[in-house]
Amino acid sequence: MTFRILTSLCVLGGFACDPTFAASPSLGVIQPRGAQRGTEAVLTFAGARLTDAQEVLAYYPGITVKKLEVVNDATLKVMVAIAPDCRLGEHAFRVRTASGVSEVRTFWVGALPVVEEVEPNSEFDKPQPIPLNVTVHGVVQAEDQDFYVVECKKGQRLSVEVEGMRLGVAFFDPYVAILDAKRFELATGDDSPIAQQDGGCSVVIPADGKYVVQIRESAYGGNGGCQYRLHVGNFPRPTAVVPAGGKPGEELELTFLGDPSGPIKQKVKLPADDGNGTWRMHCQTPEGVSPTGFRFRLVDAPNVFESAGNNAAATASPGAAVPPGPAPAAFNGVIAAAGEVDFFKFAGKKGQVFDARCYARALGSPLDPVLYFGNAAGAALASNDDAGGPDSAFRLTVPEDGVYTLWVHDHLRKGGPDYFYRVELTPVAPSISTTIPRVDGNNPANQDRQTITVPKGGRYASLLIANRAEFGGPLVMGLGQLPPGVTLAADQMDPGLNVVPAVFEATPAAVPGGFLTTITATHADPMVKVPSKTAFDAAFVVSQPGQTVYTRHNTDRTAIAVAEAAPYSIDVIEPKVPLVQNGVLNLRIVAKRAEGFKGPITVFPLWTPPGLGIQGSAVIPPEATECVLPMNAAPTAAPRKWKTAVTAVADAGKGPVWTSSQLFTLEVAAPLVTMTMERPAVEQGQTTQLFCKVAVVTPFEGKAKVTIYGLPAKVATQAMELTKDTKEIAFPIVADKTSPVGKHGGIFAQVVIDRGGELITGNVGGTELRIDVPLPPKVAAVAPPMPNPAATTPPPMPMTNQPPPKRLTRLEQLRLEQEEREKAAAAGGAPAPKKEEPKKEEPPKK
Repeated sequence: MTFRILTSLCVLGGFACDPTFAASPSLGVIQPRGAQRGTEAVLTFAGARLTDAQEVLAYYPGITVKKLEVVNDATLKVMVAIAPDCRLGEHAFRVRTASGVSEVRTFWVGALPVVEEVEPNSEFDKPQPIPLNVTVHGVVQAEDQDFYVVECKKGQRLSVEVEGMRLGVAFFDPYVAILDAKRFELATGDDSPIAQQDGGCSVVIPADGKYVVQIRESAYGGNGGCQYRLHVGNFPRPTAVVPAGGKPGEELELTFLGDPSGPIKQKVKLPADDGNGTWRMHCQTPEGVSPTGFRFRLVDAPNVFESAGNNAAATASPGAAVPPGPAPAAFNGVIAAAGEVDFFKFAGKKGQVFDARCYARALGSPLDPVLYFGNAAGAALASNDDAGGPDSAFRLTVPEDGVYTLWVHDHLRKGGPDYFYRVELTPVAPSISTTIPRVDGNNPANQDRQTITVPKGGRYASLLIANRAEFGGPLVMGLGQLPPGVTLAADQMDPGLNVVPAVFEATPAAVPGGFLTTITATHADPMVKVPSKTAFDAAFVVSQPGQTVYTRHNTDRTAIAVAEAAPYSIDVIEPKVPLVQNGVLNLRIVAKRAEGFKGPITVFPLWTPPGLGIQGSAVIPPEATECVLPMNAAPTAAPRKWKTAVTAVADAGKGPVWTSSQLFTLEVAAPLVTMTMERPAVEQGQTTQLFCKVAVVTPFEGKAKVTIYGLPAKVATQAMELTKDTKEIAFPIVADKTSPVGKHGGIFAQVVIDRGGELITGNVGGTELRIDVPLPPKVAAVAPPMPNPAATTPPPMPMTNQPPPKRLTRLEQLRLEQEEREKAAAAGGAPAPKKEEPKKEEPPKK
């Protein structure tokens, strides 16, 4: 049962009347870091903005919250009951308050009773006495080492294992050792394939007596954050398991290897689901249970075991009871000695396509596998070493009916009794993985906004991701469950996209509450069935710099909650005009404020559709109610309608409060007007014209304003107007005497059309302007004698309506200019400039 702490609120118009509004909580750590199953424990949840805490959300069964007490804004006391059959290992929690949901944080459950470290215990000669089969909670300080002493009998197993780095508190690389009374090391442990940086070791006790367990930081570092849970007892501690997987729900006999007492047989009933990879296989004997379980594969494929002498293709282990057996199958074995190669064979039919993957390091094996696929004689047809990690994988197509082989060896040709592996040969199958993206891709530890908190009477927006594998097509996104009074609006996810904006809206009467739920993705065609899984990755210990994740926890759900009303809301004034290709648009955002809330509101685009650009953020100033987000579209942006939203955050006195706009439509369209610009040339201090041919693609009412941008310094023009009937337009170009000489590109026109009070703004055309030095002055000539006017007066010209002079083409202009220059050069005695060949008229590249 979960207890909730409820506080009374004075509500006015849907908002709390206190000018300090609630904000989403933050959870930093849970202390102590673990407890024994079958007991009750009082845990301290430390964080921020926890005053209005109402519930602890648990990801896994076996832990029940009996009481929740708010100590202060940064501390909760949580009494839990841990069931006797609670699964061992890491458990994940979130705190739900009246105003939001916290990050994921974890807590560890063990099989042994807990004792606390008692200082001083930093000297070998003065160790802390402890009984066998306990878990010690301790801390390694700077240059510290802790010693514990236990009584053991000859032939008894003594096992030690530590949870240090895995606790997710600090970067702590522990080292452990078992020593006899003479300080001789019987066993040591630093890193291990099954527990990464956390070590462990085991030994069979050679004689009755006292034995000392040492723990320290591997480099003799440490600080107050280097906490540990040290398991000491006679429990089994194997380092390998064969097979390393089985069919969901089946009964299976396993062999655990690597324990100092020898192989251990164990029959198990496998679960129906692996909990998104969080389920572990633990070895259990009458003496106890191993603290760290093996990652275990649950796949619907029959197990095949290596047979003796399968070190060549001719003696390959058969793939089923009737050799060579068909695929799919899972091949299990151990590279037991250096240089060993294990072969398996199976029957294939022409055209069959399989995924072959060798699991070793991913399951806690020291093996670095290299995997091969070949014919019956062992001639390789495909191979792989690393495939996104030390393990190997590839896809194979069977070329002809017949017998084929798979074989595996260690990359460095190493081997050992615990170099176990599992090769799965399975048909290609479609699947979907869903999640919510990180808002800070540069910080894997940031979990912000990977949950959904919907304010009463308000909205919250999130991006939903669906990654398809081995299929295509549109998807319909949703949640496994929505709280009462909450609706979800999301467009269909296009086949070419893996993300879609979603807006959640709660009615004013929705009751605050929440739970964990999956993100669903189904094919738009109900006849197409594709399984989907939700996956979140919470990183706890991350190296700086480098961003290497040392501890993480994977979960298969997110949290959704209804929260108390937010102190503000926002709406987007949906544009009634399109954003045209190569155009710009200002998106208007309007805020409504609750009484007493006057702070700034920062707005962000939730999602930028392909081919568009949106300003990263904008601020609605204190007490103001509106701002704009400038947008633009690339020339190649696809003409279509998109659905998206704008999110907003404000600090209402205690921390961030998030909300969103409605899901609105944004239309991208082709330009209404296009232009082809000629390339003008002008001398310093002179004028010319920029001639443009106009094509009206979509007729419009009224006049459009056209402005030239990109002209060089000290060159001026003026804005012009055009209508739907305009075919040509000429802009006057005026160059100053000091305008820069040369060719100047990047000149374009911006066309602005007013449609019902909203502006359609598009950039069109493109050209360059050449500025020349003026021609040299002409040489003065002696005037010839004037003729007799009476004798030379021509007869009067008849009055006619002559047409205006014809406008010269660009080619004609260049020829005329060259002739003028040649004449001027000849008159002044200077050589004529080299003739410039006219260029073909082409719009400049943008």
